[in-house]
Amino acid sequence: MPSPPLSAATHFGDGAVASLMRTHDWSQSPLGHPDTWPQVLRTVASLILNSKFPMFLAWGPQLALLYNDAYVDMLANKHPASLGRPFQEVWSEIWQDIVPIVDQAMVGQSSFHENLPLTMTRKGYQESAWFTFSYSSIYDERGSVAGMYCACTETTQQVLAARERKTENEHLRQLFQQAPGIMAVLRDKDHVFELANEAYHQLVGHRELLGKSIREALPEIKGQGLYELLDSVYQSGEPYVGRAVPVKLRRPQSDQLDEYYIDFIYQPIRDASGQVTGIFIEGSDVTEVVTATQALREREKHLRQMCNTLPHLAWLAEPDGQIFWFNDRWYEYTGTTPEQMTGWGWQSLHDPELLPAVLAYYRHCLDSGEPFEMSFPLRSASGEYRTFFTRTTPLRDKNGTILQWLGTNTDIHEIEKVQEELKASNRRKDEFLAMLAHELRNPLAPIGSAAELLKHSSAEPAIVIKTADIISRQVGHMTGLIDDLLDVSRVTRGLVTLQRQPVNLKAVIDDAVEQVSAMIELKRQRLSVEVRESQPIVEGDRTRLTQVIANILNNANRYTPEQGSILLRLEADAQYIEITVQDNGVGIDEKLLPHIFDLFTQAERSPDRAQGGLGVGLALVRSLVELHDGSVRGKSGGVNKGSLFTVRLPRSWQERLSDTPSDCESQKNTRSLDILIVDDNIDAAESLAMLLEVHGHRPRVDSRGDTALKKLVENMPHAMILDIGLPDMDGYELARRIRELTGADEATLIALTGYGKNEDRERSKRAGFDHHLVKPVVIKELIGILNDVASHQHR
Repeated sequence: MPSPPLSAATHFGDGAVASLMRTHDWSQSPLGHPDTWPQVLRTVASLILNSKFPMFLAWGPQLALLYNDAYVDMLANKHPASLGRPFQEVWSEIWQDIVPIVDQAMVGQSSFHENLPLTMTRKGYQESAWFTFSYSSIYDERGSVAGMYCACTETTQQVLAARERKTENEHLRQLFQQAPGIMAVLRDKDHVFELANEAYHQLVGHRELLGKSIREALPEIKGQGLYELLDSVYQSGEPYVGRAVPVKLRRPQSDQLDEYYIDFIYQPIRDASGQVTGIFIEGSDVTEVVTATQALREREKHLRQMCNTLPHLAWLAEPDGQIFWFNDRWYEYTGTTPEQMTGWGWQSLHDPELLPAVLAYYRHCLDSGEPFEMSFPLRSASGEYRTFFTRTTPLRDKNGTILQWLGTNTDIHEIEKVQEELKASNRRKDEFLAMLAHELRNPLAPIGSAAELLKHSSAEPAIVIKTADIISRQVGHMTGLIDDLLDVSRVTRGLVTLQRQPVNLKAVIDDAVEQVSAMIELKRQRLSVEVRESQPIVEGDRTRLTQVIANILNNANRYTPEQGSILLRLEADAQYIEITVQDNGVGIDEKLLPHIFDLFTQAERSPDRAQGGLGVGLALVRSLVELHDGSVRGKSGGVNKGSLFTVRLPRSWQERLSDTPSDCESQKNTRSLDILIVDDNIDAAESLAMLLEVHGHRPRVDSRGDTALKKLVENMPHAMILDIGLPDMDGYELARRIRELTGADEATLIALTGYGKNEDRERSKRAGFDHHLVKPVVIKELIGILNDVASHQHR
């Protein structure tokens, strides 16, 4: 029900809260209707309602709250619901913080608190706030404490501002201390140190300064005019700026005075009335700069002489960029005279197309004072343009003013050529990698097709034979590619050792022709061989020399069209033997000719040249020929005009020992062998097993070393073919364990691996292997070994 009109309304004033109280429903308030309030409560309520200062009172056992308009801002969202409600209910979030103060007031003890921090939720969220307030007791007519009265003000902004000022002052103090330049504050006419930063302490030797006058703290500067300067600034109020002023200071625990040069300013400090109360000192130790400048001046007279001894072109220019002196090296290179070069005459030596850019950047550096760095060509006395790296540095005085420009031109023409060659080398490497991927993928297509064809059991025997030929041929091609790469790697790293002996080059030519004959016949080319010497003997490695001639013939076959002609000729004189291979093929472009013996270099691949190679053959040829103390060169009349390659080797007059015996295949032994194949590549193991079965042997396959060892205890085979890279133990470990088994002494162990270096063969020998074969295995070699084992078993 609505509250009755307040008879006490005339005492509450006309404020917003007073108006609210006139219409407020007091039936829910512990205070009851205002007309029932005791006189003391009415009086205090009237007092706070008519005050402009934030106030509130809490009355009765529940400390019901009454407040004025100025207090509303502190309540924020809690108003108007707080009117007449218990104090604890209104300020529940801070009740635990203020209840001791409230209890104190309710027993008659007043209190005052300044900047008390409280965490409140008056605006719907938690916030930190600070208040300055006093609590006073209110007594009823009987003299008992019936409530409490509070005058308060929120000081949150003042507290935060004070904190910010403190933080800022601390920041400024740190900046003052950490400033790289010297800083100090002197107070009063005696110039007493009030502040001094770390740089100042470091300059004067970390002595005690604060609280001492400058005459007491730095007695050694007496007579140097600094005391007098400070007195003058303090008395006149005019600042003083010193540049590179010499000051002598005593280092700690030393009687010797060290001289420093200081840039500084003495700035008077004034109070509010304008009176000078102290001096602020700020400056920098420029000793190093002054010393360097003095040294520079001392060296100036020797500068031209020094520049004249430089291996570079050098010159001096005025501050505006006009060159007034060149060293002798400049005139030697350009073939000009001083009269031609004076001022801006040097422009005539620049490439006209590049000169505008050079001038624009040069003028920019003249204006900004930045060093000039740029590369550009300069014309020599012969008319050749060579690239120079030019650097121009300003020479300044102690004030930083540019006195002269010192310029040097360094010839980097050869460096640029090397960089271009490196780029070309990288480009060839990238092209080689792409070509390698292509060349290694090419054989996979016919191999894959042939494998699919063999899956059909209905295939005719002739087809099976033809399919096997395809697979063998393509595997041979891939093996050749890999062998070439390995050979190049070994040769370039110096790992190839020649087996030198007197070699008849007629036999070498026969071997090489035999190797390429299939490719020659495939393209229906005409290969002619002319040997015009009966005993063409050289001291060399027959295998490697055969590789040289075969590679050149392969190259001729590859770049000569079908039904083309290839001529191989051998001629000799008293000192040298020359072998030439000439074809009428696509020829060599003039730009490519100087690089044909570089690694990974190829002529442009055309779609009709399916077997394009990797660009390593001729590089390998050159390396092997040079190992034989010979030389090789290539010539061509140009595109589509054929090629001519000449290998020149030193002639040997030693008597031939004997022709290198041809390989004799062992008599095929019909006795079957028990053979164990251990390889984690199941396809490789099973295909090898099938091949051995065709040759009449009894192979079995295992993919792990541990299971193979268990089976060997029961059945020891005649021979074992072991892969080195097994998952559980490597082939070396497996071989060692096999040799420890009873009955393994007579077994033949054959290592099968992708590694074929001498150290790999030595390691397999130490592990107990009898033979070392490199993947992909040459079947004739493996069958020959097994035939020898069978012969031994038969005996």
